[in-house]
Formats: sequence, structure tokens, C-alpha cells
Amino acid sequence: MSVFYEINRVPVHSVLLLPTREEAVNYPKGDIALGFCDTCGFISNVAFDPSLHEYSSRYEATHAFSPTFNAFSQRLADHLIKRHNLRGKDIIEIGCGQGEFLALLCERGDNRGIGFDPAYIPERSSASTDRIRFIADFYSEQYTHYQADFVCCKMTLEHIDRTAEFVHMVRRSVGDRPETVIFFQVPNISRILRDMAFWDIYYEHCSYFSMGSLGRVFRQNGFDVIDLATDYDDQYLMIEARPMRNGTPSAPLPQEHDLDDLRHDVAAFADQIPAELKAWQNVVRHIRQQGKRAVIWGGGSKGVSFLTTLHIEDDIPYAVDINPYKHGMFMAGTGQEIVGPEFLRDYRPHVVIVMNPIYCSEIQQELDRMGVDAELLPV
Repeated sequence: MSVFYEINRVPVHSVLLLPTREEAVNYPKGDIALGFCDTCGFISNVAFDPSLHEYSSRYEATHAFSPTFNAFSQRLADHLIKRHNLRGKDIIEIGCGQGEFLALLCERGDNRGIGFDPAYIPERSSASTDRIRFIADFYSEQYTHYQADFVCCKMTLEHIDRTAEFVHMVRRSVGDRPETVIFFQVPNISRILRDMAFWDIYYEHCSYFSMGSLGRVFRQNGFDVIDLATDYDDQYLMIEARPMRNGTPSAPLPQEHDLDDLRHDVAAFADQIPAELKAWQNVVRHIRQQGKRAVIWGGGSKGVSFLTTLHIEDDIPYAVDINPYKHGMFMAGTGQEIVGPEFLRDYRPHVVIVMNPIYCSEIQQELDRMGVDAELLPV
């Protein structure tokens, strides 16, 4: 693989709940060296060390406090239920978090579910225990005997370094059930590269896919690809697949032929990203020189990556997040305190740097509600 982007000493976790600034600043760090396979299009952090990871109840990754995200999840659940007739069926979700999406699938389709996630906290879940069972563990070989009509895995494969082995394990778990549908959702590397979205590159994400490379890893491990699509302002890449029939693969979908475009995007990113980083450093410096107060909105992985990549500490002292479980915690690496929106009533920032533009509308509504007049500056 050819390395095209490197950043050293970044926090190995971005969304762990860190209760002191000292712990946040001194949290273990690792290196990122994104390598590109010119043959298959797969992109991975070749410097990744899985032993540094800590997935536990301190891992706080839910987006369920956002009306925008909840509307997307409900729309996606309804689409999958209708498209695959998920009514009265058995569903598995790998990497289910606190079970919000699995609950939607089960409640809106009268389905039964099993969710796997080491960060699952029973007290946080509102899902019906009569309909859903949760196992607070990584999905692994010991659980492949569980069978389902629909296997869902959202925003998890990118955390796994041996992706082909994992997909092959899922295929073995399906066994001789040709009608089982597999649904995976991952970040869309094509959008990251084209938008110079360096804030979407962080240590937990060691594996990155385009439509073509995602389709290939599933086809090479015994699946036929039903559909490939993007959603959420092209941030999410989604694949639907079924077990290959009679050992004969189907023809690739037209959108899988993206290797030439991906080569171009990788080269352009490598060429242009230094100027992009410099431009954002200048923006933050200009805000400070004008004597203005700035915050970032988004106390998760994007925020951590933005701050650590640009080496921002005192110039932006606070990160805002609507997730109450994060309030009073600190950002890994740079140590900003995470505060709730109400904090801005008294702090009165001049600039709010928004870590995900898709939330600008709901953020503006929240600022208007509090009477906070600030410039929104989306990344």
C-alpha cells in the first residue's frame, strides 16, 4: 500500500468519557498513516495497533439526542422494513451501541432482535426486553451460531483492521440461508477525500471504503451485492447483500467501477491537504486576533480530530454537545471541556465552528432559542 496521509500522536479513542482534563490530555496516542491499495481501492491505517483500543461502557458514541439523526434513522428503518419485508423476522445487529436502531427495526416491524456491543449499558436502553436481547460483547466466532433473517452492522466495520476476515465470519454465520439479507453502513471515503474532510480521519477508523472496495470485500467473501448507496449528505456508504447462490457471483453494479476516480481523489487529497490544514489554522488564528470567542459544536470524533490535527488548545476552550452524558467531560488529546448548549447563554461566543454541516439547521434553531447571536462556521 502507498501511504498518502500521515499524522502522528493522535488520541487512540475520541469518544471515551474522560472526566478530567489531565486524563484527556494524557490519553494514549497513536499514529495515522493512511495507505491506499491501487489494485482494490481499500484504504487503511497501516500504523494501526488494535491493542491500544478500549471499547467499554465509557465509550459514548450515540447520536440519538439529535432530531436530524433520529429522523434519518427512522427513515432508514422504515425503508429497510419495507424493502426486505422485515415483519415478524429475526434480526441481528453487530455493534448496536445502546440499541436505538435495532429497537426501531423491531418495534416498527414487529421483529425480534439480538444486539452485540461491548459498550452496551442496560440502564440506558428503552428497548423492549421481550422483543430484544442484548449481549455486551464483541461479535465473534462464539456467537456465529445465532441465526437471523436480517443482519445489520452500522458504523462498525471501519473500526476493524481485518475486514475481510470479519466479513467472511459473517458469511459463515449465515450458513445455508440464501434469503438472509446483510446490511452494512460505513463512512464514505470518497466524500472524505473530495471534501478534504480531515476531521473524519481518526484513530478508531482504521479501514475506509468506497463503493467499489466495499462491494469487492463482500463479493470476495461469498456475497452477492444487491445495492450500494450513499446517504446523510453522502457521509454514509451503505451496502445490501445476500449469500452468493451456487457459487456463481453476480455481475458488479455500475457504481462499483470507481477505482480510477478513487486514484484521482487520493492523489488530489495528498496534494491539497497541506493547504487545507493551513487555511483552517489561519481561520482560528484570525478569530483569536480579532478578540472573538469561538467554540466547536460537536464533542465527538470529528471534534477531536479537528482539534488535534490543527493543534488547537487554548484558542478554542470549549466544545459544545447536545449529549448530556458528555457534559463535564473533556476532549481527548487537547483537553477542551465539553459543555451543553445552555452554557452559551452566558459565554456568548462570536463564532460556532460546526463539526458536521448537516446539523447546522438544528444548531441555529438552538442558538435562536437561547438568544445567542453567533456566526455559524461549518467545516
